[in-house]
Amino acid sequence: MTRILAIDTSSAWCSVALSCGDNLPLFRHEPVSAGASQLLLPWIDAFLSEADVSLQDLDAIAIGVGPGAFTGVRLGLAVTQGLAISAALPVLPIASLDAIAAQLVQSSHFKSSDTKTFAVLIDARMDEVYWAKYHVSTQRLPSRIGDIQLSKPEKIDLSDVQFIAGSAVSEYGERLLMPQSKSLSEKCFDKTIGVSALGVLDCAQVNWAQGKQINVSALEPLYIRNKVALTTEERMALHQAEVLK
Repeated sequence: MTRILAIDTSSAWCSVALSCGDNLPLFRHEPVSAGASQLLLPWIDAFLSEADVSLQDLDAIAIGVGPGAFTGVRLGLAVTQGLAISAALPVLPIASLDAIAAQLVQSSHFKSSDTKTFAVLIDARMDEVYWAKYHVSTQRLPSRIGDIQLSKPEKIDLSDVQFIAGSAVSEYGERLLMPQSKSLSEKCFDKTIGVSALGVLDCAQVNWAQGKQINVSALEPLYIRNKVALTTEERMALHQAEVLK
């Protein structure tokens, strides 16, 4: 019986799931402003108590490593590192977009669209979007096509995409759509789906079965954007470049 604790704080939600064998996972997922640090450990303690297991009884801890909110990603990793070190557990790092994709393909909305290739797009702030393309396969999880990207809304390649999901859809709307994707019907969009511990858990269970767990010492955040703030000179140069377009 595989026991995996899944954590995600990479978005504006605090999310925890605990899977113990074939039973339905325990799951809690709530929006927070800045209170995830106060909720995370009490939720984990409550789940372990409800499942009547100790931290040392777990097989691994799965953690959403981003991309996402920098502070949230760091919080989740710090808690995971502390728990994994104290109980000598391996960890399973999961990209946030992969977790969203795993949940999306299980939704009735997506299944009714009968599509095979889709894109997940989440708002990266600073007028940019984290995005990746996926293909539905015969396996439990969809296959990501290439790496996760960071682009301006207008620069995203949505060619051959039949379904679009994620927070950036409502945030940027028409700015995302290429001529090919403007013909998509309303049922081919999911504007509300976001990352959750259930999606992290889905990916983690598959990765665990494939032996992809790592030592906690190798755990790192997934930062697609390497630089958050621009200098005054860089902002002026960027503005000048936009004017000259």
